[in-house]
Amino acid sequence: MTREEALQMVKENVKNANLIKHMLATEAVMRALARRLGEDEEKWGLVGLVHDVDYEKTADSPLQHGLIGAQMLAQAGMEEDEVNAVKAHNESLGYQRVTKLDKALYAADPVTGLIVAAALVKPSKKLADVDTEFVLKKFKEKSFARGASREQIMSCQELGLTLEEFIGLAITAMQSIADDLGL
Repeated sequence: MTREEALQMVKENVKNANLIKHMLATEAVMRALARRLGEDEEKWGLVGLVHDVDYEKTADSPLQHGLIGAQMLAQAGMEEDEVNAVKAHNESLGYQRVTKLDKALYAADPVTGLIVAAALVKPSKKLADVDTEFVLKKFKEKSFARGASREQIMSCQELGLTLEEFIGLAITAMQSIADDLGL
């Protein structure tokens, strides 16, 4: 599957603009992680881009989220390890995160929300004004961006990254597509 095909699939199945932005942000973070870890940047980016392709279809049945998407992606010709990472990113499904790809997607998914929330509390509402120190401070505030699982973000350590390294990498990745994110 090419990036163009993946983006087309996203646009056909996801109507919420903020969800599409989340998927673009996750793609950027996954690409940066792949570069950092010496992995296939295209492959990891695609997984980040399509990981929530079924989110709107499964809104009323969250235990299907990831399963329906995995079926869609398998039918579209994605590789088994890519499909498995999409299934494993929804902890509720009980799939083990075995590969680096699985672990990277699991950590990258919530960090994008934390960083967007950090940008939105800045007067400028711009990613350019967000730095690692600020996000780490917000990370420690339990009431801030509650939906961004701290435990899930901390799983970056399974990839050999400190929390500070991971957040810095994710901020830089998201800043590189700030225009696409409207931030």
